[in-house]
Amino acid sequence: MAELDRALRAADEPNSKAVFSESLTEARWGKTEIIRGDLATEIARLKAQQGKDILAHGGAGFARSLIAANLIDEYRLVTHPVVVGRGLPIFSDIAAPRDLTLVGSRSFPKGAIANIYRPPTNEVGARS
Repeated sequence: MAELDRALRAADEPNSKAVFSESLTEARWGKTEIIRGDLATEIARLKAQQGKDILAHGGAGFARSLIAANLIDEYRLVTHPVVVGRGLPIFSDIAAPRDLTLVGSRSFPKGAIANIYRPPTNEVGARS
């Protein structure tokens, strides 16, 4: 549970940020690097650097790109108790099923549930 708490607090810590953008020319946030180019190459470069874990925030399209390139070391999925009836699926572009292992789970007072899943170590970064 301590790992899940640490992971959920990580978004609140002041860290450097990398922003993938073809249109931004400068960042208005401190400690921010604007990244352009091949997503897989740039993520591999970031992962090779010393420092804290990388936490990717973005829309469904960005998530699908990371998933399709098999760049996800850990999925942190939060389910909220709301039915909206539409949305963009993030797992629609994978070529084959991928095994994941549940490594943590936490429920919140308003009914949301956070689950952390990891793929087998040898599958991360492998092209599918």
